[in-house]
Amino acid sequence: MRVIAGEAKGRTLKAVPGKNTRPTTDKVKEAIFSMIGPYFDGGMALDLFAGTGGLGIEAWSRGVAHTVFVDREKISVDIIRQNVETAKMGSAAEIYRNDAERALKALAKRGQRFRLVFLDPPYKMVTMDSLMSDLAANDILEPEAIIVVEHDASHQYPEQLEQFEQFKHAKYGDTAVSIYQYNSLDSQDGSEADVHE
Repeated sequence: MRVIAGEAKGRTLKAVPGKNTRPTTDKVKEAIFSMIGPYFDGGMALDLFAGTGGLGIEAWSRGVAHTVFVDREKISVDIIRQNVETAKMGSAAEIYRNDAERALKALAKRGQRFRLVFLDPPYKMVTMDSLMSDLAANDILEPEAIIVVEHDASHQYPEQLEQFEQFKHAKYGDTAVSIYQYNSLDSQDGSEADVHE
């Protein structure tokens, strides 16, 4: 596992020991960033089931200004710390041990808003549609934020989900990637106003 492109290109990242964490392969990671970037101009990213931190580190390496990593497992948080150090992210990284729902509430209280969110939970979890609703309800997304959901290829998430619209879907063996754009009510109001002017 390595950082593929950008500031930390080529740096090797540690995997979490054991079989509970399944890091995103370099092939899938490259495909994801080809679909959503491949490079970024600032903004904040949230890596919510961070595991090794590989997706959030890659986003920072490609131009995101700041990444928040969340995982509820202590072993994962320890590995994320080591990988963030290897990538030399410094103060561009925040790492929290928490479960996803609690983390969203805490981030909302701090008024943080994200341009890019990675949801790569254990494959047995198929509730990312509900979690996306929580992202919107907690008002922590920028207008037109991108949400990347990595999931088991046998599970299908809806193309349209409240304010989220799926614009990319691809399968790589057992892995599927569904990518959504968040259409905030603010941005919808703005576009309607433009039509009337």
